[in-house]
Amino acid sequence: MADGYQGGLSVLLDGRRLSPVQRRIAHYLSEHLDEAIFLSSVELAERAGVSQPSVTRFAMVLGFAGYPELRQALRPLVLGVGVQAPQESLLRGAIDAEIRNLALVRERLPAFPLKELGEQLAATEPLPVVGLRVSCGLATTFAYYARRIHPDVRLLTHGGSELADGLHAARRAGAEWVVAVVLPRYPVEVVQALEYAAKLGLRVAAITDRSDFPAEVVLDAPVGDRLVFDSHAAPLALAMALVEAMADAAPLRTQARLEEYERMTDETGTFLTGDPA
Repeated sequence: MADGYQGGLSVLLDGRRLSPVQRRIAHYLSEHLDEAIFLSSVELAERAGVSQPSVTRFAMVLGFAGYPELRQALRPLVLGVGVQAPQESLLRGAIDAEIRNLALVRERLPAFPLKELGEQLAATEPLPVVGLRVSCGLATTFAYYARRIHPDVRLLTHGGSELADGLHAARRAGAEWVVAVVLPRYPVEVVQALEYAAKLGLRVAAITDRSDFPAEVVLDAPVGDRLVFDSHAAPLALAMALVEAMADAAPLRTQARLEEYERMTDETGTFLTGDPA
């Protein structure tokens, strides 16, 4: 898309929390705005691979009465601009946004209670880790590395009664904390489960993108929202910083467990060594 109107479209989209369907429309506009300003809502929906009502809702999310009003506002952005930017500009913009997110986390590191929380999590046993739906991936990564340095990490990625059972069992076994990964879109059942965890007496540490998330300790980092689905580079970096703090909180145990793990992987041939060819 031409640089001259890419900025104008970005202004309209800035700060908007779009659904995946709405992002598909935004992406099509970003790449084909010079054509899209002459399309009807039905034609735009067909080109973007969405429904016509989705186009109307997209326009309303941006503050317009409907798509004709949005199209009218977009037309001046195109007039007099004729240079086509590379197609990969969308991906570059998404990566640039993630770089800014990581820079923000770096600047805010002194404000996060990583050392204190790492000490608390290292001392609690077992340590339940919750992550539902899209948050399952980051919760699984955090739990995988935490298990290398902590004797009893319990990953809970299924909702409903199974999640409640897991929290209850962890509390009965002596858990004092639960780590919850809660990223957009936020499942209702994870909020309900954390309320139940609090009733059980568990203290909640949340890795999320919301500073106002209801938890005793909140580690918030922005997510990338330029692509159809969110990317989580900044929350991942923050999660790994928390694992590092847990390792530092129990250095002798960390060393012993890591050395034991290395011996086990050597004995079982878990990983490739040397040239795989």
